[in-house]
Amino acid sequence: MVSLFMKGEKMAKLKFQKVSLNVVFYREGEKFIAYSPALDLSTCGDTQEQAKGRFEDALQLFLEETDKMGTIEDVLLECGWKKVGHPQKMWLPPVYIGQTQEEVRLPCPA
Repeated sequence: MVSLFMKGEKMAKLKFQKVSLNVVFYREGEKFIAYSPALDLSTCGDTQEQAKGRFEDALQLFLEETDKMGTIEDVLLECGWKKVGHPQKMWLPPVYIGQTQEEVRLPCPA
C-alpha cells in the first residue's frame, strides 16, 4: 500500500485526507509493473523499487492534473470511489477484497 499525498503549490492550499491505496506489483518480462486498480493507474521500472518510485511520481502528476482540470471528482467516481460523511466530505476508495487465479483455455498459435 502507498499513502496518497500531494505536494504541488496549488495542492498545498487544499485540505487533505489520508487514504491507503493498494498497489499491485508484478513482473512482465524484464520489467516490474506497479498498478493500482482503485485509480486504474500503472507504471513500470527495471526493479520493484524503481516501479514503486515511478508510481508515486505518476500518482502525484495524476492528482495534480485532475485537480488542475477540475475533474478529480469525476475521475474518482468513475473509478468506483464514494463520497462519505455529512455533507460528503471524505473519499472512500473501492474495497480490495483479494485476488484469485483462474485457469482458462486459450487457443494455441498455429
